[in-house]
Amino acid sequence: MTPSTPDAGAGWHARETDDALAGLASNRTSGLTAAEAHQRLQAHGPNALPSVGRRSRWLRLAMQFHNPLIYVLLLAGGMTVALQDYIDAGVIFGVVVINALIGFVQEGKAEKALEAVQAMLASHATVLRGGELHEIDATRLVPGDIVLVESGARVPADLRLIRSRNLRINEAALTGESVPVDKNVDAVDAAAALADRRNMAYSGTTVSVGQAHGLVVATGRETEIGRIGTLVGQVQALATPLTRRLDQFARQITLLILVVGLLTFLFGYFGRELPMLEIFLAVVGLAVAAIPEGLPAIVTIVLAIGTRAMARNNTIVRRLPAVETLGSVTVVCSDKTGTLTRNEMTAVAVIVPGARYAVSGSGYAPEGGFQRDDAAVDPDQQPALQALARCALLCNDAQLKHDDQAGWQLVGDPTEGALLTLARKAGVDAQDAALQLPRIDVIPFESEHRFMATLHHDHAGHRFILLKGAPERVLGLCVRDADGNPVDPAYWQQQVHAAAAIGQRVLALARRDMPLDTHELAMDDIGPHFTLLGLVGLIDPPREEAIAAVADCRGAGLRVKMITGDHAVTASAIGAQLGLATGRVLTGDAIQDMDEAQLRNAVLETDIIARASPEHKLRLVAALQAEGELVAMTGDGVNDAPALKAADIGVAMGHKGTDAAREAADLVLTDDNFATIAAAVREGRVVFDNIKKSLLFILPTNGGEAGVILLAVFAGLALPVTAGQILWINMVTTITLALALAFEPAESGVMRRPPRKPREPLITPLLGLRIAIVSLLMVLVTFAVFEWELARGNSIDTARTAAVNMLVVGELVYLFNVRFFTATAFDRTLFTGNTVASAMALILIALQLLFTYAPTLQHVFQTTALDAASWALIVALGLAKFLVVEAEKWILRRNRIRSL
Repeated sequence: MTPSTPDAGAGWHARETDDALAGLASNRTSGLTAAEAHQRLQAHGPNALPSVGRRSRWLRLAMQFHNPLIYVLLLAGGMTVALQDYIDAGVIFGVVVINALIGFVQEGKAEKALEAVQAMLASHATVLRGGELHEIDATRLVPGDIVLVESGARVPADLRLIRSRNLRINEAALTGESVPVDKNVDAVDAAAALADRRNMAYSGTTVSVGQAHGLVVATGRETEIGRIGTLVGQVQALATPLTRRLDQFARQITLLILVVGLLTFLFGYFGRELPMLEIFLAVVGLAVAAIPEGLPAIVTIVLAIGTRAMARNNTIVRRLPAVETLGSVTVVCSDKTGTLTRNEMTAVAVIVPGARYAVSGSGYAPEGGFQRDDAAVDPDQQPALQALARCALLCNDAQLKHDDQAGWQLVGDPTEGALLTLARKAGVDAQDAALQLPRIDVIPFESEHRFMATLHHDHAGHRFILLKGAPERVLGLCVRDADGNPVDPAYWQQQVHAAAAIGQRVLALARRDMPLDTHELAMDDIGPHFTLLGLVGLIDPPREEAIAAVADCRGAGLRVKMITGDHAVTASAIGAQLGLATGRVLTGDAIQDMDEAQLRNAVLETDIIARASPEHKLRLVAALQAEGELVAMTGDGVNDAPALKAADIGVAMGHKGTDAAREAADLVLTDDNFATIAAAVREGRVVFDNIKKSLLFILPTNGGEAGVILLAVFAGLALPVTAGQILWINMVTTITLALALAFEPAESGVMRRPPRKPREPLITPLLGLRIAIVSLLMVLVTFAVFEWELARGNSIDTARTAAVNMLVVGELVYLFNVRFFTATAFDRTLFTGNTVASAMALILIALQLLFTYAPTLQHVFQTTALDAASWALIVALGLAKFLVVEAEKWILRRNRIRSL
């Protein structure tokens, strides 16, 4: 018979092995027949994730132009073509194309997340078909197949284990567990979390040691990793704060320009009865003046410069707007294992009879020492510690290798790696110990007996057994301690519980002397005859730099939340060391029972979430976003990929992270260091500040130019500047002054202010006030110079030349105002803090002299030479305008306003 389609609700982990086999009509000794396997393959499909259709390259390229600000830019280009200014039109259209190409390339990279998840699936599998073992393509596995897995193999499908021997599986990428998990065939509770299903082996995980036979219960998209791939595909990419603000701003300014242009045309044509061509050209000039055509280019350049700065600080940016998004983040949700911690087990405590030692240092590097009662001790002078360290070194199958570039690398089990490092810290030399006390025989670790034992001799005829394993198992085999006293079970159990309560994994180590003629080990030798050497407490410790980085983030107003698949006790212990609030730990089971409203309240009240599945992480991110938070999610496992994509910004680990996580993320940290996030947040804030300063520069200068034309039309005066002259101003100031702001360094206190509110508009009231004040000043000084030149009896061309230079000088001095939001410009770094700004100012002065005195440009723009009196007035009014803006900033400082 053919069973019904297996699904996540089938509860295979809760069924006994015979029940599971019967449920899938399979046989423990023969598996499926070839015919039955073929039939099921037709019913269930291949053991592969479904491919997701992509947009064509042409459509993806075309969508880069689907942006209101790009529409405005194209409109500006069309107007310059209509004015036959083909050079400026070429510059504008070139900006559009470059911007589109950058977006096209970045978006193409972001569509590889599912391919990376698919690449994690095993390519071949050893399967029992018709009573014979066959190696087949893993895509041809079906529910009911019996599969053999062994050390080093990647699990090809979700398996219910039916036979296992010494099986340990590394599930870190799927569950967040720091160490390989012991597996067995016993049924577990139906409500057990994914990481607690010890009788299951999941597709995409890796067998660390041992062998097993497993019943295939799910293939393809029905596997746990398949569900994650489906979640990644379903998550919609979010708009960044920058794109949201720019889109809103572009729509607003487009509407404003159209309305004001129409009203101006109607007033001039019907109210002033101006000729249609004249008022049309005036309205075109108004539109050209008002459209910030250089803004997309400046934003792209600012983001690109931020990207380059982040690359120098070990952060690869996969999407340009993500640079700025970090500056807006209000909550950082971080995975624990490998992100906040090293993903390297470390011995942190040693308990021997009569003494307790704290062990410093973290990871596999043998750097650190021992402290007793907060005082450093020499391990060579501690015999009990030396005896335990030798046991940790010799009763061990792992190896540590040092590489000049990669550092200390582990080959073997992480727990055994931590014991090797402990022995090295105690001064025990691995080669000397192996030569002096060679191993004769071994009983390898198996989950059934929960210990490892090795037999050694010392070249002097002495034989002894070294034992390490679970404390409850080893303590039952010990009759005395290293001091010769009878073992006190209550005392040692108390020590075990105390260590476990702070998240430590505890191992017990013991020794037994054997007769001289012992040449091999047998299980009968492992009886209640051992001497207890002590206990070792191990933990995957937080990175030291992560502790400081969490403090930096909190100081910058960011809330840090740790989301992990690990146990609540372990998560709480790590959270406490990181400085997170540990009063309430939210678990995956609790999340499962909450509705959305309850979850939104709960997630705001806790910093630590344990035993979280990929679906839980998605719900947590959504709950925070529903509360108006801007969420950054960090992680390195395939289980993090959906949440990385759903978050406002996903940050993946580049070194130890999975491909699935990297491809789903916006940023990749090449050093796998949470501390890099704090630096990236700072750079993100600098980027947004510089974009905001560019707006603060471009909008009032454009507003001043537009205001000059509006005032002329509505007051019935001659236009102080022509449309061509406005294009000149916009072109040279965008290329020089606005571009200089992209290189502006961080203002002081950038990481001491709270993050921006996610719903804060691009143009805040204070920013709008500054724009209005500067626009009005630009109009006043320009008309003052224009009317003064006419009053002197100069030609309108001379008056317009002076007006253009007044506008440019007004923008030039304003550049040095806008370099600081509210801080005074009278600073020793005014000309040296941003050397690009100073250089661009000199270039602009040279361009304006050519504009005024070069015969060719005089002919093109109808300009004339100015005398000294004209220049004196222009410079004087420019300085006066500079001082007025500085006075406004002084008033803001008096009111304790530090940012716009």
